[in-house]
Amino acid sequence: MQEKTIRTFHGATAIVTGGASGIGRSLAKALVDKGCEVIIGDLQGDLARKVAEEISTPKASVHAVELDTRDFHAMERLVQNTVARSGRLDYMFNNAGIGMGGDAISHSSEDWQNIISINLCGLINGVLSAYPVMVRQGFGHIVNTASIAGIIPFAGMIGYTTAKHAVIGLSQSLRVEAAFSGVRVSVLCPGAVRTSILADGGKFGRILYDVKSEKVLSMWEKFRPMEPDEVASKALKAVAKNTAIIVIPSWWKLVWGMHRLSPTLGMGLCRRTFVKMHEELERS
Repeated sequence: MQEKTIRTFHGATAIVTGGASGIGRSLAKALVDKGCEVIIGDLQGDLARKVAEEISTPKASVHAVELDTRDFHAMERLVQNTVARSGRLDYMFNNAGIGMGGDAISHSSEDWQNIISINLCGLINGVLSAYPVMVRQGFGHIVNTASIAGIIPFAGMIGYTTAKHAVIGLSQSLRVEAAFSGVRVSVLCPGAVRTSILADGGKFGRILYDVKSEKVLSMWEKFRPMEPDEVASKALKAVAKNTAIIVIPSWWKLVWGMHRLSPTLGMGLCRRTFVKMHEELERS
């Protein structure tokens, strides 16, 4: 008889969307190293399959599926096929996302639809697919990737910030409801991470400023970017503790705390950062 409890992490089954690169790849690798069966779902199917081959071990299998998280039926099939094969779903890492930098006035309707459909609606599809399965099991853990931009204001990336704020609200609300069914929900809020999203928004994202990627990367250096492997390691430790809001690195908690204590002060800091960013862009 299958036990009615989540496995941490050895012997568990986990789906990681956006698992072919960046934080997602590092999460998948860290989970495999802990003995977890991992299913990588990514729009870059060939890359996902390559990553699956690279990170698989004799003790933990890795599967790769080409996946567009905006397609609910594709997401649902992935979840159902995983459960049919493995008999369980312990973790759903809704991690797939894109970056988009630019002032509000530069965002077109298409830009808004793109960022919301991927960074919010795609994540919602993951929840809609995995949550009912976990409720029926009586266990499971949904981990949604948001951002520091989801808990404090980030001018100059308004579409991205809007979507990530929504992810925070979804995750916190669902956490309260899900607890009654034995299901856990956490939200991951990393600061700057050394992935392609920093430079150009990632393969499917974009930067709306007329500036070279090298300049964008140099501007991000003041935020002390972390390596994705380090983010994944710290994130899984927090997931194991069932932490509700996972802020990485920890020094961002000070900024977050200041904003909660005094929103006016937090907005002022955001304003100064925005002004300095434009000054640097004008010099480029």
